[in-house]
Amino acid sequence: MTQSPATPVPRRHAMPGAARRREVLHFWGNLLGYQAVWFIAVIGAGHGWAWPGPISALVFVAWQLRLSDQVRSDAILVVAALAAGCVVDGVLAATGWAVHASPAPAVPAGGAPIWILGLWAAYAMTLNHSLASLRRHPWLACALGTVAGPLVYWGAGRTWQALAFASPAWHGLLWLAVGWTGAMAVLIVLARRGLHETVAVGAEGRIDAGDPS
Repeated sequence: MTQSPATPVPRRHAMPGAARRREVLHFWGNLLGYQAVWFIAVIGAGHGWAWPGPISALVFVAWQLRLSDQVRSDAILVVAALAAGCVVDGVLAATGWAVHASPAPAVPAGGAPIWILGLWAAYAMTLNHSLASLRRHPWLACALGTVAGPLVYWGAGRTWQALAFASPAWHGLLWLAVGWTGAMAVLIVLARRGLHETVAVGAEGRIDAGDPS
């Protein structure tokens, strides 16, 4: 008696699992990649090395853009985050409320150091990916900016000497709370807009694919 060949498993049954694995890998790659950039930039700056941060940020951003299905939205977020960084860290430096380690080169001169601008760009690349859940909770995102923004700077200064606050420190910390709240509000609005555009394009594609004409 001959054996019938094993029936192959249709690929459409395997795809959801494969897609889920890719999604999980992308999530962790995005989250851990950003953390790696953060440590490289902060520790490097504390040792007087300005360039490891922006170089690692450039590699991270390029890598994530290559994997992204929201390239336009991600690119807009990166540009907006760089502008926000120039304002937030630029004011911090210009007022003397804090002194950044490795302060040059900076944009503009005497303003935000390039190593910290690299962190702003890398952070922007998380908002459509590992931190995408914040898009559904804009008030939570703003609260995160208000509280976590100053704490992260304080920790970077105390632990890795990446910056030092002038006395009284609350001037710089208050500015960071205000600046990061505003920055998060703008970035989340842009991320939500990009999400809506992506969903609309996907819906149009499905309609076109189902149109027999």
